[in-house]
Amino acid sequence: MNLTVVGIGIGAFVAFMAFQFGLWGFIIALLFMGIGALLGRAAEGKLDLRSVLDALTGRRSSS
Repeated sequence: MNLTVVGIGIGAFVAFMAFQFGLWGFIIALLFMGIGALLGRAAEGKLDLRSVLDALTGRRSSS
């Protein structure tokens, strides 16, 4: 599946949430999609959550 099809699917889902549940449904859907994307990247091993947390708390720089 190419990225265009994935983008269309995500856009359709977000549009459905906006029409069905209004602004708050749209915002909550985007929040959960972002969390899901982060957890998926961590599960694949492409994202180290500990280093992200350290960068956000200021213990280590992101560069």
